[in-house]
Amino acid sequence: MKYQIGDEIIVLHTNEEGKVVDIMNEEMVMIEVRGVRFPAYMNQIDFPYFYRFSKKKLVEENKKPPKIFIDNIPKEKPKPNAIKVDEGVWLSFIPKFVLDEFNDEVVDSLKIYLINKTNQAYQFRYTQKSAGEEFFSFNNEILNYHDFYIHDIEFASINDSLAFYVDFNLSKPDKQKADHFETSLKLKPKQFFKKLEELKENNQPTISYKLFDEYPEKHFEENTFSLDKLKNSGFKIYEASKAREHLQPARSVIDLHIEKITNEWKHLSNFEILTIQLKEFEKWYNLAVANKQPSLIVIHGVGKGKLKEEIHELLKSKVEVKNFINQYDARFGYGATEIFFK
Repeated sequence: MKYQIGDEIIVLHTNEEGKVVDIMNEEMVMIEVRGVRFPAYMNQIDFPYFYRFSKKKLVEENKKPPKIFIDNIPKEKPKPNAIKVDEGVWLSFIPKFVLDEFNDEVVDSLKIYLINKTNQAYQFRYTQKSAGEEFFSFNNEILNYHDFYIHDIEFASINDSLAFYVDFNLSKPDKQKADHFETSLKLKPKQFFKKLEELKENNQPTISYKLFDEYPEKHFEENTFSLDKLKNSGFKIYEASKAREHLQPARSVIDLHIEKITNEWKHLSNFEILTIQLKEFEKWYNLAVANKQPSLIVIHGVGKGKLKEEIHELLKSKVEVKNFINQYDARFGYGATEIFFK
């Protein structure tokens, strides 16, 4: 639902401001304007923040715009069915403007929406972190070609190393599609403030970031001729020309703590644990390279430093690595290394 009770709105046809006082159904809300309550379709109203910012002063001071009364709003004619084109899934931020003590427009908060511009419906888990700590998390579903309001955040929190993680899976399972697909977005304050200035200059409604274009295919085996012996031995057989289609979705952050990899670890020796951790690292490293990721964060912990040393030695021999750093991070302390690819 785009609107909630108490939201400030503007009537598009008259530019009169009011508020939402009741939700009638998926298409209509009850609004109050100048003390008068009446129903309105959602496409007849909008949030007022951009109108306040973009409205122009009349050139002639003594010229007053003609009044148009609410009762005269014409009924909207039915529109022909438009062809919907898939444009991916987005995370959008709508700034809420208020007047400060100097009567200047400033951003008070941000409304966060998940925008689904695909023909698929998704179950999703949304998590927002601030300074490395989980701040807000919940599960829900977003229908195809729908917007989903998530929550509001204070504008000042942009400076708190905000990160957003959304893990998707199809509402209607498809054997050809991945079981789930993890996406993430980390806001960089300087870049976000620049986008906000561009939004003001161009009178745009939102600041949006694309999470993905298409939900990925499933990683599966394809046997074009008899290779049962190899397959039964644990080898995965792919057609070379289509190998990329079978790649498992990559991750931007991987955690190599042994309890994150397997539940059966307490009886293992240190050598066995290290072997499992390095094998897991190679798996996600190769997927990151195959998916042409710009970077990968590896959480190895601090401990005695053996795992970190082994990973750093491996990285020195990898031709795909541009550089890597292990410096203090508010989220992981010194327990993570960030890898940057060429």
